[in-house]
Amino acid sequence: MSEPTTRRRKTKASQPAAETKKQDESTAKQEVPETDDIDFSVVQRYIKLLWIPLMIWLGTFVYLNPDSVQDLASDWLGDTLFSSGYSAVDITADVEKRDAVVNAFKNAWGAYERDAMGCDEYHPISKKGSNLTEAGGIGYTVVDALDTIMMMGLKEEYARARKWVEEKLDFEKDGEFNTFETTIRVLGGLLSAYHLSGGDKLYLDRAVDVADRIMSTFDTPSGLPLPMVNLAKRVGIPDRDYPHLVSTAEVSTLQLELRYLSILTGEDSYWDKAENVMKLIKRSRTPHGLASIYLHVEGGQFVPSAIRLGSRGDSYYEYLLKQFIQTNQNEDVFRDMYDDSVQGIHDHLIQESEARKMIYTSELVPERNAQGQLLWKLVPKQDHLVCFIGGSLMLGATLTGAYEDHVSIPPKPKELTETGQRDWKTGVELIKTCMDTHDTQTGLSPEIVHFRIASDRQHLDKASSYAPIDWYIKGAGVGEFPPYDARYMLRPETVESLFIAYRLTGDRKYRNWGWSIFTAIEKHCKVASGGYATIVNVDEVPARLEDKMETFFLSETLKYLFLLFEDGDVFPLDKYVFNTEAHPFPIFESTRRARF
Repeated sequence: MSEPTTRRRKTKASQPAAETKKQDESTAKQEVPETDDIDFSVVQRYIKLLWIPLMIWLGTFVYLNPDSVQDLASDWLGDTLFSSGYSAVDITADVEKRDAVVNAFKNAWGAYERDAMGCDEYHPISKKGSNLTEAGGIGYTVVDALDTIMMMGLKEEYARARKWVEEKLDFEKDGEFNTFETTIRVLGGLLSAYHLSGGDKLYLDRAVDVADRIMSTFDTPSGLPLPMVNLAKRVGIPDRDYPHLVSTAEVSTLQLELRYLSILTGEDSYWDKAENVMKLIKRSRTPHGLASIYLHVEGGQFVPSAIRLGSRGDSYYEYLLKQFIQTNQNEDVFRDMYDDSVQGIHDHLIQESEARKMIYTSELVPERNAQGQLLWKLVPKQDHLVCFIGGSLMLGATLTGAYEDHVSIPPKPKELTETGQRDWKTGVELIKTCMDTHDTQTGLSPEIVHFRIASDRQHLDKASSYAPIDWYIKGAGVGEFPPYDARYMLRPETVESLFIAYRLTGDRKYRNWGWSIFTAIEKHCKVASGGYATIVNVDEVPARLEDKMETFFLSETLKYLFLLFEDGDVFPLDKYVFNTEAHPFPIFESTRRARF
């Protein structure tokens, strides 16, 4: 009996002829030959034949999908893109996406103009407007949106808005208005409109009018401005709950506006009062270089209170860098204060998450022990407001952290100091973290997130399957009424950082991230009858809406999205500085220097 045809062969040469014939007749029953039986010359020929069409296919794919290839390369190479550096990035407009943002603005503005023209705030669901005081409003929404209308080239909308300012904007209102908000939105909006209009005197006259009314708030023992102002009576008003305290961010985020107004008018008092605030803050420096969120209005010193980059602290850090930028980097005191604060941020607030090692910022909360000693508790809480800091750190790295006046796009490591490289990388990572907080059911970020720390490890197994392992929305359990932390208020901070990061790198991922946020806003925040509204819970679909469209949606969120997709030479970062409400002011040269 002959051997079975499935028998394993040893070598081709030693095989009997009869057996070979039988195997040829029953190939269906043959097993795979061993490696030493493969004819590699044949394999090599096949590889050569396949290589040519494979390379043709790959080249075609790269040609047709440049954005996707760059995104994949960016994800794969990571920080090596930072070290490659290139100085001829072509940041051209993505016209289709830019125009989609313009259409969104027209939708939002059109609904406001139809239902609430001149009112301070707009409620798109009820189609009504409201004012901040019973005495009437001061056109918060109109003035805040003016420069966005001008940037987008909306001529008819602009003509009607200007007419309203000329005929109806009136600051003779016997009501209490927030000093900080009135300055950044109204004074800032008027100054920006004055510049963009080529010097329309209407806007400067209105700016001087409101500024002169605000000046009364500085009439305190320390010179720190009071938080509220009665515009008609021209008198500052203390906080009813904390009459002896003022918010650090609020008193230190008036400087860009007042200094620019001083340059335009030649009136030194605006500059002097703004500068005195910074003098007091520098004199009251804490050991760690960070600012508590409250100052004593009489003595001008910090009081034990939370230290954070979120509410009541955020724009203090933002304006340290921007004051240095505003006068073309000629006031070193602001550079020094900025560098000092960023060192403190790295030393005390920057943290790394337990699971995926995400970089985030925490808060320091003061506590007293049984002996009365002041201690600081680290709280792993990050507001959406903090998301401005990623772009700010990247911008600061190219200015205060650079060896040269002009760095490449993106900067090369040799162009940045050691601290500049640190700040750049921290900024990049913080933007990634802020984008990660958009990993919700709506694709939008909540107002506040908490990060899990080592002591939370025991609770991770009990977390709901949808809860991210690094961060969570506190109190946002399934079936529970959404907490304040869970809402999305049409905020701009993340897209602000994306705009700055894209201008500094040319990396398309920042545009892609911005587009994902924009499409999520379109899908979940848009009101059918016109306008956009706050989302009550970012992890609830369909989204539940709150009847309010914040003015910063028009002045900041849509403006930064528009600029993200616009040409790089439109409002370039080396020619303009944006106030905290996204109103662009030109960088100017001044013979005046800080006197402290």
